[in-house]
Amino acid sequence: MLLFLSTIRWQDVIDILLNSYILFRLWVLFRGTNVIRVLAGIGLLWLFQRIAVALGLIVTSWAMQGIIAGAALIIVIVFRNEIRNVLQAKNLRTLLWEFPQKGKRTPTDAIIEAVYDLARNRIGALIVLLGKENLDETIQGGVRWDGLVSKEMLVSIFYNGNPVHDGAAIIKDNRITRVAGILPLSMRDDLPQYYGTRHRAAAGLAEKTDALVIVVSEERGQVVTVKGNSFDAIHDNLSLEKILDNHLGMTCRDNKDPRPARREFLTAAVACVLCMIAVWFSIAKGMETLTSLEVPLEYMNRDPHMQIVSTSINTVRLHLSGSSALISSLRTDQVKAKLDLSKAVNGQNTFILSAGNIVLPPGLRLNRIEPPDVDVSLDKPVLKEVPVQIDWVGALPEGLILESATVVPSQISVLGAEGIMEHTRTLYTEKVPLDKLQSSGNLTARVSFDQSKLSLASGAKSDVVINFAIGRRPK
Repeated sequence: MLLFLSTIRWQDVIDILLNSYILFRLWVLFRGTNVIRVLAGIGLLWLFQRIAVALGLIVTSWAMQGIIAGAALIIVIVFRNEIRNVLQAKNLRTLLWEFPQKGKRTPTDAIIEAVYDLARNRIGALIVLLGKENLDETIQGGVRWDGLVSKEMLVSIFYNGNPVHDGAAIIKDNRITRVAGILPLSMRDDLPQYYGTRHRAAAGLAEKTDALVIVVSEERGQVVTVKGNSFDAIHDNLSLEKILDNHLGMTCRDNKDPRPARREFLTAAVACVLCMIAVWFSIAKGMETLTSLEVPLEYMNRDPHMQIVSTSINTVRLHLSGSSALISSLRTDQVKAKLDLSKAVNGQNTFILSAGNIVLPPGLRLNRIEPPDVDVSLDKPVLKEVPVQIDWVGALPEGLILESATVVPSQISVLGAEGIMEHTRTLYTEKVPLDKLQSSGNLTARVSFDQSKLSLASGAKSDVVINFAIGRRPK
């Protein structure tokens, strides 16, 4: 895990924070609506899909992936109203970083007084208090009103002589936004027979939305509230007040302490970051690509009084993993293998190769090094005068003999490890063909030696002059 964390790039941190903020803004803009609940469900499906992948459940993983893709399309279709409301923000600031301000408080006292005034006078009424969801496409018809909520306003709306009394009044915050609205009727068959059209309309709207509907019966003067699939008969003002306060989120209406709201936002922000970290880790590991690369091994920090005599390897093969984008753009010069010889001693040394010897671009991980170790032999360099001999090949033309041959200089100074120089007694020139010699003369030849083990001393030259004399064989 620590090795994996060490490969995280600054771009990955920005990637996580950016997407965490986007997720947090979605929560802020859609909180309290069914969109958040559906997104949470999709998140759980995604979690199960990753578990299925980890367990090797191919069909289950494939099915989950298809369901998630379909669910994303369903969200856009089913919750188009909520999405449209968010995108119709007044300005970009509201969409990107502002926190939604709570609307003006709905005057519940005025609603309660109006409801019981209507009930005493046996005046039927249908009052809808909006929740988080938009009802523009659920409620049909009606007349735009936009009046302040008051007892007198509500009573006058449902007065039998008013042209708009036969329908629902829609309340949002402290204003009546629409009157004479037509609600969808419920098809439930478990409602009491004495429930009329108003009750079925209230049930139809409550089944489909998060709104609270208050129904005043014209025949019995009974007050009923409907939310979800629940019908609650109201017998006193306190019961109605409690239901209204719970729906409007005003259980503690006089509490103006902002700390609970801040804690809620902070908790949501932390949850978004943790969720995005989990998603990033899953995707980063899921998109992992393997590759192998052969790079030269660089020997560094050698004691200047020591010389490398031999090494078991000069290249290493690295097995790497990382995202496909990083692997495809990887260049050989971005990867280096280095071995520190500062602690090496005279003679044979064995070093174990590890991640500390490898330099990789950020985002890549080292899985394995082949071979895992390297043998390095060191020795002290020694300067020595070594005689040079001619390496003749072939034969002289018929009738000729080599009478004499000398090398100038006869010795050259070479530098090498002490152990090697003890066994180096002669150096040879490059091969000199005899069949091309016809008469006495001289030629220049290069001294041949293993340059990985020996080197010329300062000022020494690798070329020598060969003087030779050729005569005729006596008959």
